[in-house]
Amino acid sequence: MSNEVRCECLRPERVRAARETCPALYIPIGTIEWHGFHNPVGLDTLKIHGICVRCAQAGGGLVFPPLWYGESREEALMDSNPGTCESIAQAMGLDPQNFEPGYMRRSPADQIAAYQQLLIHVLNQAQSLGFRVLVLAAGHYPLIDHARAAAATFHQQRRMGSRYGKPAIAWVFTGYELVRDLYPDAGDHGGFWETSLMLALKPELVDLSVLPEDPKAKLLAVGSSRPVREANPEFGEEAIGHIVERVTKEVRNRLDHPELYLGHGLRL
Repeated sequence: MSNEVRCECLRPERVRAARETCPALYIPIGTIEWHGFHNPVGLDTLKIHGICVRCAQAGGGLVFPPLWYGESREEALMDSNPGTCESIAQAMGLDPQNFEPGYMRRSPADQIAAYQQLLIHVLNQAQSLGFRVLVLAAGHYPLIDHARAAAATFHQQRRMGSRYGKPAIAWVFTGYELVRDLYPDAGDHGGFWETSLMLALKPELVDLSVLPEDPKAKLLAVGSSRPVREANPEFGEEAIGHIVERVTKEVRNRLDHPELYLGHGLRL
């Protein structure tokens, strides 16, 4: 990969040089979840990791390895949704009883608390490495709420802990919400939007040929405002370009004007 920005792939001197040039760190978070027969189950994480890499290459900074695990597996997933769980389990050759409430051996509330603590852990680690703007990027949309909660807690603890020196700034995004003025239907589940992004980022992982010929046919646990068969890499590239432009602008503003983001009521 040219212009390597994946932190785990770099030797120490390159990490230091990149950080000193632009002390921003992208932290992509996602999950493993059904996104139709035509998309990989890792779509959310693959998508946001690819966008973060594009952002770092365009505006500076580095990208942490993506976090695939830790979210509540019993809430906010197609795989656990009562309306789709049985059909998805059947398609995957699994017993629906595998996903009965309680299968994670802790309550959804405990899973959420543990996940948010994990995100705070990652933010503290990132700050210790000298980064000044920490971007939690949520590929699985419901995770934005957990990321915001973690960012707010991190912000408060850093602001009150003077021994840590100048506090880093945490910011959170998913992508689609930044470009809704350009694409009113941005943000779907395995539909035209997400499939187009994947065709731009990881085309080898998408297979549109498995979709039914009838564009009106109902797809299992896929939500889309446009026929998924219309998904294309050109649209994906265009949308990603706009997302990258707006993300890097937000990051640069926080790097240049940190005083605007360190008071009470962190702007997320």
